[in-house]
Amino acid sequence: MTPDNSASLDIDTDSTPARLRLSGRLDAEHCADLWPRARAAMTQGAVVDTSAVDYCDGTGAALLFDLIQRGGTVEGLPERFAPLLAELEPDHPLIIPRRPPPPGVIATLGRVVAEVTLEARAAIVFIGEASAAFASVMRRPRELRLGETLRVATSAGADALPIVALIAFLLGVILSFQSAVPMRQFGAELFVANLVGLSLVRELAPLMTAVLLAGRTGAAFAAEIGTMKVNQEIDALVTMGLDPMRFLVLPRLIAVACTMPLLTLFAELIGMFGAALVLIGFGIPMATSASQIIDFVDMSDYLTGLFKSFVFGLGIAGIGCMRGLQTGSGARAVGAAATSADVRAIVMLVVADGLFAVAFYYLDW
Repeated sequence: MTPDNSASLDIDTDSTPARLRLSGRLDAEHCADLWPRARAAMTQGAVVDTSAVDYCDGTGAALLFDLIQRGGTVEGLPERFAPLLAELEPDHPLIIPRRPPPPGVIATLGRVVAEVTLEARAAIVFIGEASAAFASVMRRPRELRLGETLRVATSAGADALPIVALIAFLLGVILSFQSAVPMRQFGAELFVANLVGLSLVRELAPLMTAVLLAGRTGAAFAAEIGTMKVNQEIDALVTMGLDPMRFLVLPRLIAVACTMPLLTLFAELIGMFGAALVLIGFGIPMATSASQIIDFVDMSDYLTGLFKSFVFGLGIAGIGCMRGLQTGSGARAVGAAATSADVRAIVMLVVADGLFAVAFYYLDW
């Protein structure tokens, strides 16, 4: 007699049809050794004798199901184990779903166009609702949540000063040093101040500050509003008759749009200071560097950079809030919304900066 803690498989290939005798315990521990041998010996119409099986769990039933699907016939299975095998419906063939063929070029193109159309429609709807909420606040200024606006301005503006100062200082130092070394060969290191000043004012300071704000503030807006969406707090606001656009989005749009030019101006000053420190090492006094920048950089250049930063701030806050309102269900959706807001904001910055460059070139600004 087979011990209770073991299982065995006897294969009789001389009989017609072939006969497989299973005995002992058909559990996960012992079926792992028997299964490959049983599969290899199984032929169409073979008989699987299970009269000596002492124990059979789900793994043993799966083994018998597999042998039946391969053309075997189970005989002698004790009645106490028969219901477990019957649950698997061994008489019905196992249907393995076929992998759908990959979509064609037309289907892929159609899906991309549909996604882009839906995204564009959602963006237009968001812009329209935000404009309507802003117009309502302009007519009735008391509807603006001034305290929330100041709180967001502090978080997005004042709290971002250290990281903006660090990046701007390093940017000014690196740009001036890398420019001064080759220009020194021509005795033109004095004009490094002009180059750094104009670059920071028109391009680098607005774009660099906007990228920092996109990763720091835009993703935070998406996570905050997305968490509220998951926790059904947005639905609670609507139930109480409060417009989420006016209650949540508008304070963030106004706060970031107002603080972004100030952060850009701060980054410009810190970057120029870093460049001036480097030029001191090349024998150019700080007063001379400041004089070069003042004479070369016009007020129109400052206004151009500040206008770009204002538009960048609106775009970053808008994308963060829109992705937050579009958050699905679950914690993973909040992370996906924050990541999507960050990526889309950076893409928007690059595209918008390119459009501004082309527009300002043809406008001769």
